[in-house]
Formats: sequence, structure tokens, C-alpha cells
Amino acid sequence: MAGKRPNGYPVPVSDLASEILDPVLRKRAGISVGLVQSWEEIAGPRLAQNTRPEKIQWPRRMHEDDPFEPAVLVIACEGAAALHLQHETGEIISRVNAFLGFNAIGRIRIVQKPLSSKAGVPKSHPRPLTAGEKAKLSGTVEKIEDAGLRASLERLGATIVGTRK
Repeated sequence: MAGKRPNGYPVPVSDLASEILDPVLRKRAGISVGLVQSWEEIAGPRLAQNTRPEKIQWPRRMHEDDPFEPAVLVIACEGAAALHLQHETGEIISRVNAFLGFNAIGRIRIVQKPLSSKAGVPKSHPRPLTAGEKAKLSGTVEKIEDAGLRASLERLGATIVGTRK
């Protein structure tokens, strides 16, 4: 029966997903789910926020007698994280090799691209201001002569005050 072990206990969904995804990731990207899941421990929390392992590129072997050559780990990162990542490449290579159990990675290639889209995150709307808050805000910006600037600053102030608790 799917989702049950021989002893009758249920199987965690993460184990089922790993069994399905591991072969696909190995074939398409040369990488395992374990490496992706353990990336924060390998790279550290500061780098893991803005980076992720993309794939492992293994060199072609023309003959079976060719000597082993280490692979290239492709890491995607955002903006300034590339500089931090570049400074820590030696450390990350040694940590990934320790994780994999042998000297599999010889170099790191950094690819800059956005990791997550911010479009799916809904904007929070500020709460309506009370009469006292509106009066205080109007009194703060009333001495500004330019009507457009005064209106803009009033909207900015309403947003700032409305987001506070």
C-alpha cells in the first residue's frame, strides 16, 4: 500500500518526495535533494538566504581509463551575495566535498539571477488613521508651500503612521 511501511507505520511525505525527486535531480542537474536541503548548513545562514545550488557539471570522460576530474558546482545568487560567495568559495568547496564524502567539487561557478519572485507576496495595507492622527499629520505638513509636495508628504506620513501598531 502506498504511503505505508511494511510495519504499518505511515511514511513521511518528505521521504516520498525525496524518493521521487532524487533521480530526477541527479539526471537533470547532477545534484541530490540532500545537498539542496542541507544548503543552509553547508553555506551558512548568511549566504544561504541569497544563494542556492543549481547543478553539478561533471567533466566528460572520453574513455573509461581517463583519470577522475572534479566537477564544477553552479551556484545561483542574487546581487551583492556574489561577492560574499566569491570570497568564501574555498570554504564552500571543502564543506560540499565533506558533505558528499569525497573530492567531487573542484571549482564553483557563480550565476547571478533572482532566486524568488516578490510578486506572490501580498502587500500589507496600512490601517485607517484616527481623527487625531490625521490632524497631527496635517499640522506637521501645513507650512509646506508646494501643494504637490505637501500632498505627497501627507500620503507618506499616513502610510508610516498607519503601519505602526
